[in-house]
Amino acid sequence: MAKQPATKKANKTPSAQGTFIWHEIYAPDAAASHRFYAELIGWKTKSMDMGPAGEYRMFVRGRKDMAGAVSTNMPQMKGVPPHWLTYIGVEDVDATCKLAAKLGGKVMMAPMNIPVGRFAVLADPQGAAFAVFTPKM
Repeated sequence: MAKQPATKKANKTPSAQGTFIWHEIYAPDAAASHRFYAELIGWKTKSMDMGPAGEYRMFVRGRKDMAGAVSTNMPQMKGVPPHWLTYIGVEDVDATCKLAAKLGGKVMMAPMNIPVGRFAVLADPQGAAFAVFTPKM
């Protein structure tokens, strides 16, 4: 096998471009979701302080964070039904949103920064929702 030439990205974390990297359940009662999935699947749970956004609940398997739980019990999420949302890693959230719109998709939630990176929620041309995420480096 030929040795690959060194690049400036050689010391950075490999790109998660196109990889399913995170999952979240959106439900009125995130604590109830925690209890249900902990008992059903055996996941442990923990919480993370997200500053002004409040507490973020996570599901943990062994030492690996597996997914999160978000409460829809807030005014800006009125009418959002309970659902799971999957996150796909991208190198540039903003550029991905522009391309999705060009390809017939829809930006459901504009790009925004969170303590661990940047994300947006999109829908494909048929209406299937997903999120894109770039971690903070």
